[in-house]
Amino acid sequence: MNDDAEVLDLLHTLDRLAAPDHLEFPEGFDYSLARAQAGRLKDRLDEDFRQACKLDDQIQDASYYFKITIPAEAAEAGIPVGVRLSNYGNLAVVTTPMPDSHDDLDHAVLGGALSAADRRRIESALTECGYTLIPPRLLHRPYDGVTPLADEGPFYAGYGPHQGRATWWTRYFEYL
Repeated sequence: MNDDAEVLDLLHTLDRLAAPDHLEFPEGFDYSLARAQAGRLKDRLDEDFRQACKLDDQIQDASYYFKITIPAEAAEAGIPVGVRLSNYGNLAVVTTPMPDSHDDLDHAVLGGALSAADRRRIESALTECGYTLIPPRLLHRPYDGVTPLADEGPFYAGYGPHQGRATWWTRYFEYL
């Protein structure tokens, strides 16, 4: 997805999905299916980077359940790369190395945090495994959705780079 307006529309559409009494995942979220899909992505990245990547599947109380880390020694730029997988709509975000390090993969490549070849490997793996890559710059926008996060505004406690305010990152890729 390249058009920012389309991505923002997708974020708002997913935000309106029916959910239980929490924000972590929508009704019908199938953890076993999501775990299998994340495992396929990890296996693909292991193969593409010729080294074992780490799948963290012990994440709780968050709007994402899985994080895959490509180790620095496997990446051409020598910087670890993270891939977070949301509990909503097969969304994925790539961090190089931190969630707020680069606005998108273009900036990561220009900044030397990611090689163009590694970018192609990651994008191809995500696409083939059924994920939609979301640029961090759109996730860093203030959250203006329909959940209670919108009511918390600038006083959202949160974690990570957006502590103190709810953003789209908070909604789909952070501890809640």
